[in-house]
Amino acid sequence: MWRNSDFRRLWLGQTASQLGEHASLVVLPLFAVLTLHASAGQLGALRAVGQMPILLLSLFVGAWVDRWRTRTTMVLADVGRALALGAAALTGLFGLLGLPGLLALAFAVGSLSVFFDVAYQASLVRLVERDQLVRGNSALEGSRSAAQIGGPALGGALVSLLSAPVAAASSALFFVLSFLSIRRIRRSESLPERPERPERPEQPPEVRRRIHEGLRFVAGSTALRTVCLASAAFQFSFAAMMTVYLLFLPRELHLSGTVVGLALAATGPGALLGALLAAHLPRRFGHGVVLVCAAALGDGVFLCVPALHHSSATTVPALLAVGFVFGFGGQLVNVTVIAVRQAVTPDGMQGRVAATITFVGMGSTPLGSLLGGFLAQEWGLRTSLLVTAAGMLLSPVIMALSPLALLGRELPAAHDAPRAPTVPVRAWWRGRWRSACRRRPRGSG
Repeated sequence: MWRNSDFRRLWLGQTASQLGEHASLVVLPLFAVLTLHASAGQLGALRAVGQMPILLLSLFVGAWVDRWRTRTTMVLADVGRALALGAAALTGLFGLLGLPGLLALAFAVGSLSVFFDVAYQASLVRLVERDQLVRGNSALEGSRSAAQIGGPALGGALVSLLSAPVAAASSALFFVLSFLSIRRIRRSESLPERPERPERPEQPPEVRRRIHEGLRFVAGSTALRTVCLASAAFQFSFAAMMTVYLLFLPRELHLSGTVVGLALAATGPGALLGALLAAHLPRRFGHGVVLVCAAALGDGVFLCVPALHHSSATTVPALLAVGFVFGFGGQLVNVTVIAVRQAVTPDGMQGRVAATITFVGMGSTPLGSLLGGFLAQEWGLRTSLLVTAAGMLLSPVIMALSPLALLGRELPAAHDAPRAPTVPVRAWWRGRWRSACRRRPRGSG
């Protein structure tokens, strides 16, 4: 796999892109909190606006990616994000970047990130063999872990020591590096459903049909349904928790921007270890066991944070440990879920399935961010953090009660996955879940 030059270019470009994205995810909230003195409600609104494109665009992006070349999509997304952050850096240097500008910037970057994230997940299937998917995902998620180490630390340090415009410019530079790497991918992608030069643009009814096909396929697969439900529960609670967390660290624990960046970056080393072990643990203990145990460990560790106080000498080490454990468990879940999803999905459906799961799983994050801001104002930071952290444990509970927990050491093949239903999606709610829970899935070891 590493002798594949196109995979190396994808890996390098994705690493640079993730580094820029994770830096910007810290730069914008810290700029709002430390420079504009944003309230809890305003910070929740800023995070919600940045996450809104996931809800609005994911399904359409999935239909787009399955019809167009992933390299082109990723390159255009990198260029757009670089230009947006570059413009933000210039306006920030002249003191013209206020809260409305931050909202517009967050929405633009979030929209282009949806295109890039769906495209890079679909591109892996087109670049490597199916039996290399776990290792390929392990490498890509490992690079994302490295970005989680460097991105938040870099963003927090630059905002604290220099300025938000410099931090925005650094993020733009990483998107430029990603563009230069990904544009060198040479492998021709086979897209049988799309003529090389279509005579006319795809009509809206065709787009709707393709989106509906993706929704029906996910609804017809027990494993993918469970992934959607567990992801939605986690992402909603995590969005609420992070909104409170970003206020709790500087205002309740009185941490500087640099220390906040380091606390967020602590997830990176744990995620890097999780990505490395994700290539081995599922084959040793079973994919289902790894999913449930890793999710329970990573999500439950945040219950310790509300007990911390700024006067204690163990506060910062405890935050670093919490970030490490969360990154380790979360990355094990990410790599394993992506491998299961790609294994049970035919190549022609990869983009739509990835977008559908993103839409269902992360579509509720804007509401979660708004809820986090509301709870922080009404209940206080410490109580709100405890409640939202407890909500994250719904995800491992959902997986533990589903057939996904029974997956064994071998991944199921695409032809073993349930077919797309021939009845409307709502018919699933009339009893298919009960029968699916009684049936042991194939490949369960």
